Amino acid sequence: MPAATRLLEIATLDSLSPAQFIEVVAPLFEGAPRFLDRLAAARPFADEGTLFGRSAAIALAMPEDEQIELIDAHPRLGAPPASVSALSHREQGYDRETTEAIADLERLNREYEERFGFRFCVFVNGRSRPELVPVLEAALNADRTHEIARALDDVVAIARDRYRKLTAAA
Repeated sequence: MPAATRLLEIATLDSLSPAQFIEVVAPLFEGAPRFLDRLAAARPFADEGTLFGRSAAIALAMPEDEQIELIDAHPRLGAPPASVSALSHREQGYDRETTEAIADLERLNREYEERFGFRFCVFVNGRSRPELVPVLEAALNADRTHEIARALDDVVAIARDRYRKLTAAA
């Protein structure tokens, strides 16, 4: 079992120092230091369900500026490939044909950020960029409070998916 995968075992996460925990878990959440500090302090978890259940509860209970920090830690949907993490690169399909919807996503991202004051974050879950254009269009009609909660739910869903993919390799 690779050392990085062993570090993600819940018992190991529970035993790490706060700084080590944050370093290991940060890629699951694209950083967001204040959230990660809170999550480190919420240990022990004992199991995956508790880890991600507490992640969701912490994200929803944080002050709004910290919620926005967590959402904005994720790259823009359709961001330039060089600006995203390796995990986002695969998740957003940069290794597949997806160039047709880039202009639409750039425009919609600008509109969304102007309307809500934070980035659109969604659990891509294998969907192509063209499939995500109507999702982003629909989000523009939601209210801000709903969008913050939806984005935070998706942040946790992304982290859970990354965790499962990384630990499944073991």
